[in-house]
Amino acid sequence: MSETRIGVYVCECGINISATVDVQAVAEKVSTVPGVVVARVYKYMCAKPGQQMIQEDIRSLGLNRIVVAACSPRMHETTFQQALAEAGLNPYYLQMANIREHVSWMTDDRRLATEKAKRLVRAAVFRVGHQAALEPRRAAVRKAALVVGGGVAGIQAALSIAEAGYPVYLVERQPSIGGRMAQLDKTFPTLDCSLCILGPKMVEVGRHPKITLLTYSEVENLSGFVGNFQVRVRKRARSVDEQKCTGCGLCQEKCPTTVLDTAYEAGMGRRKAIYRPFAQAIPNIPVIDREHCHFFTKGRCRVCQKVCPTGAVDFEQQDQFLDLDVGAIVVAAGYSLWDPRQLAQYSYGLSPNILTGLQLERLISAGGPTGGQIVTSEGRTPQRVAILHCVGSRDVHAKPYCSRICCMYALKHAHQIREKTGAEVYEFYIDMRAFGKGYEEFYERVQQEGVIFVRGRGAEVQVQPDGRLRVQGEDANLGRLVCVDVDMVILASAMEPPADTDRLAGLFRLGRTPDGWLAEAHPKLRPSETATAGIFLAGCCQGPRDIPDTVSHADAAAMHVVRLFNQGEIAIAPTVAQVEEEKCVGCGECVLACPYSAISRNLRGKAEVNPALCQGCGTCAAACPSHAIHSLHFTDEQMVAQIDGLLEEFVSYSSSQNQGTPK
Repeated sequence: MSETRIGVYVCECGINISATVDVQAVAEKVSTVPGVVVARVYKYMCAKPGQQMIQEDIRSLGLNRIVVAACSPRMHETTFQQALAEAGLNPYYLQMANIREHVSWMTDDRRLATEKAKRLVRAAVFRVGHQAALEPRRAAVRKAALVVGGGVAGIQAALSIAEAGYPVYLVERQPSIGGRMAQLDKTFPTLDCSLCILGPKMVEVGRHPKITLLTYSEVENLSGFVGNFQVRVRKRARSVDEQKCTGCGLCQEKCPTTVLDTAYEAGMGRRKAIYRPFAQAIPNIPVIDREHCHFFTKGRCRVCQKVCPTGAVDFEQQDQFLDLDVGAIVVAAGYSLWDPRQLAQYSYGLSPNILTGLQLERLISAGGPTGGQIVTSEGRTPQRVAILHCVGSRDVHAKPYCSRICCMYALKHAHQIREKTGAEVYEFYIDMRAFGKGYEEFYERVQQEGVIFVRGRGAEVQVQPDGRLRVQGEDANLGRLVCVDVDMVILASAMEPPADTDRLAGLFRLGRTPDGWLAEAHPKLRPSETATAGIFLAGCCQGPRDIPDTVSHADAAAMHVVRLFNQGEIAIAPTVAQVEEEKCVGCGECVLACPYSAISRNLRGKAEVNPALCQGCGTCAAACPSHAIHSLHFTDEQMVAQIDGLLEEFVSYSSSQNQGTPK
């Protein structure tokens, strides 16, 4: 075995590291470790001159191991691995020490930070000498995509991928695509008719030759890996034959059963037991609600079947399971609206005149239950309306984050109420967050229209004995409490992750943020990617967004998919688990422990790892009672060496501080 020749490179990261860590002292200290040939400090190691410095030292000094002490390896490990590869050195002869996130950003104490940095870099040096050369495998990519969610994000992602020439399966759990945007009357700040701008895209999705539309469907199971996913989709029974149905609507017209529409109409209108969610639905095919259909609940009726001119109604229809092979997945699951019942002070549910913003959208919409007329539950035009911002948002008792869209849709509602009814409108707000293009101008327009703005949270809504509503809140500008009697209250409720986000996260192996949203790979540099290669995020499932940002985010996710397909093949990381078969007793503990279903028993009853599925998490190695599994690039030898390097420096430092014999 050749002599280990290590180069150590300590980054100042501008002043991110050097302001807290004495980087020169770190380099001097580590230069005394056996095997270290050179230790240098540079202002920006990730910049091209920094990489060239490493490459030149590899060539001129014969370095065969590299340690970079800088920021998180999640940021730049691939950057430095590529630099090593270009210099002819195996990329896995690199070890990074994170002295930014783990040191300089953790303390203001320069002495402690410098000592910790010394220990971390020394540990990396001890470890790198035991690292082995690894080579990635390559696999072909299946050039078809799955898009989960048929809102505006899913629609945009599907169209962008399809327009690039690749097949797309678009899965939507509702009977029609369109999502939340299809429920809106107009969009801010331009006041475009929502369905007028969304409708053409929905139609394009429905007829695009590269898009297979799977509505009333859900993803049941996922296996495989980037470039080669196997997906099982449950296509729920509509009880209507999609090939025979012409969308004439006669079945819906004649159905005798009417139920409250809690989905599309947000509880503000009613629909039939056989229904299309809305007139512009894509596909324009009804579905039977089996929970309310008299045939399924009582065994009688069949009116829809009798009047259908094409015989499309099929009560015997069963759920179907479709197995799809795709190379990449875009998750565009959208969002839910927070239920104001969770905070009693808003009295939501105690009066039909206390509405959420979405419920008002359905009242305002020309296709809504009142034909666009804003009326109270008594049928009267309201004379006074209060709109409360941040209901559930920016609240430690509900959602601590800002939902971003609430200020603007509340301003839009104020404009529409003034325009349609002439009512006095009071807006209770904390701060006005008009952050987007044309948003501040729209805010100024609404002010000029006579809307009364009260800077302070609407603290309480009381239902009076006569049914009128009283809003109590704070006027921060006047420094006193205010009270307003109104006919209608609109609650600008928060956005929150979809109710089934737990299931989605588990199914697609995705992380979640503390707020519950699906987690991106990096909040700034990789906002559309996830920690699971080949799976991307689009729209509000990753966090609150308005429509323009959602469309941009979806396009970004689609371009990641197109880029992957254009490459034609993918490199599979070699940092996977490996079984020593002679030690394996076939107990199966690793099979149960593996979160990626990457381990199975072979014909000899021994554990066998599928390297294409393995993500190198190490769970199997920790679970194996026979110590028959080890993770490449994270072997016991490497880990012990790293710990030795860390503790030796720690013992030396503790000894000098305590002036005694270290234990």
